[in-house]
Amino acid sequence: RSGSTGPASKMAGADGDDSLYPIAVLIDELRNEDVQLRLNSIKKLSTIALALGVERTRTELLPFLTDTIYDEDEVLLALAEQLGNFTMLVGGPEYVHCLLPPLESLATVEETVVRDKAVESLRKISQEHSPVDLEVHFEPLVKRLASGDWFTSRTSACGLFSVCYPRVSSTVKAEIRHTSDYDTPMVRRAAASKLGEFAKVLELDYVKSDIISLFTALASDEQDSVRLLAVEACVSIATLLPQEDLETLVMPTLRQAAEDKSWRVRYMVADKFSELQKAVGPEITKNDLVPAFQNLLKDCEAEVRAAAANKVKEFCENLPEDNREQIIMTHILPCVKCPEVRLNIISNLDCVNEVIGIRQLSQSLLPAIVELAEDAKWRVRLAIIEYMPLLAGQLGVEFFDEKLNALCMAWLIDHVYAIREAATCNLMKLVEKFGAEWAQNTIVPKVLGMANDPNYLHRMTTLFCINALSEACGQEITTKQMLPVVLKMSNDQVANVRFNVAKSLQKIGPVLDSNALQTEVKPVLEKLASDADMDVKYFAQEAISVLALA
Repeated sequence: RSGSTGPASKMAGADGDDSLYPIAVLIDELRNEDVQLRLNSIKKLSTIALALGVERTRTELLPFLTDTIYDEDEVLLALAEQLGNFTMLVGGPEYVHCLLPPLESLATVEETVVRDKAVESLRKISQEHSPVDLEVHFEPLVKRLASGDWFTSRTSACGLFSVCYPRVSSTVKAEIRHTSDYDTPMVRRAAASKLGEFAKVLELDYVKSDIISLFTALASDEQDSVRLLAVEACVSIATLLPQEDLETLVMPTLRQAAEDKSWRVRYMVADKFSELQKAVGPEITKNDLVPAFQNLLKDCEAEVRAAAANKVKEFCENLPEDNREQIIMTHILPCVKCPEVRLNIISNLDCVNEVIGIRQLSQSLLPAIVELAEDAKWRVRLAIIEYMPLLAGQLGVEFFDEKLNALCMAWLIDHVYAIREAATCNLMKLVEKFGAEWAQNTIVPKVLGMANDPNYLHRMTTLFCINALSEACGQEITTKQMLPVVLKMSNDQVANVRFNVAKSLQKIGPVLDSNALQTEVKPVLEKLASDADMDVKYFAQEAISVLALA
């Protein structure tokens, strides 16, 4: 590379020919040591092309770019992208084939991102070729790439078959169908990833005769990265085939993928499950996909189970109505052993409920809910707490009181603070759902009972619950039932409890009437404000000022 005052700019100035100037500057800039400068000049290509005009862009700029571009990947990437928008700058569709040589060489470079961008631009400009130009110029390029010595050009060819196939003569179509050299894993990966879109443009007979054999080979490739891409192709192929051919042509391969020794392949099957279900239809779903789905929900790898769990709702919604309930009750719910699968069903409870009705659901789900509520992992317990208001709304108050109330109270004394905190918040949401009277009869007595617990953490939970419940329960319950307990706790031996009494009085103060504030709350806060403990003093004084009791 030379500096920016290279021979080209001297040459342009020497004979005073200004029309050479843009290309001379470009040549200099592309020889500059600074990558950023080279990158900027490529990004200005369209301006340079406009200055040169269409003919000189075709005869000078494009040959120059084709011959001289060996550069950093980011410069090549910018060039590949620019060329995709160059049709009008070379004179329109009639001359679009002039863009093929530089894009062809970019489609063979080592860096995948550059190749992919070149293929994207080639696909774009293929649409602007007339059918004749497509056969004369574009299809030979695809053939050259497909038979190239390096895997790089052959992977690029895989992305181009589908765009030229529909628009060429039957002889050329036959050539495209039989262009295949899949000797390296990289090319087989590219073939597997583009197989579905190629199948969509093929005539059905050729899908059966040519594509299926390639699909079967790729789906049993030694590399799992190839096999998992074949699962994606499976969705497209299954959509194209008539029902009677699916059983023989696709299902053996799909069954094999669902039980693949590599978890990544099984994960892909789980991830694409709803699409596969729609593609193969209700009969095959019932006979084949239900057992496969059961296995994925019970898979030994957590990632696979989680991917399958995410599809539970869609899978159940897409089951045929006549046997939907029976399949869910006998095949899906019994698999729900792993926490992530159970949580997923519970989080989609309103949808599952619509499908099978709450009575049956509650009977089959209740053991799962109880088990999760007591799970050793606190994050699982936390997740189920967050679903409690949803469950309560679906199950109704009687069922909730009978089966789940005890669980909600047990969480209040969990050994993990995050659980106790979430359980307190959960009670507030339940009171909002079921009303103050329900709270007065079922929740408040249990909460207040904890005020005498020997463990000071549990006594503090009473205060946290009162803070959360006072507003939802209203003035009467707060004044008559909760306030006396809070005031009594101001004599607790543990300073942490006493300062939380001050914080609670500040919190519930706005719910109380002014009489209770003056005659009951004020004397207790004044006593706490002269407590021996610094924190108790501080929070008592803060409560006095916030409640304006000074």
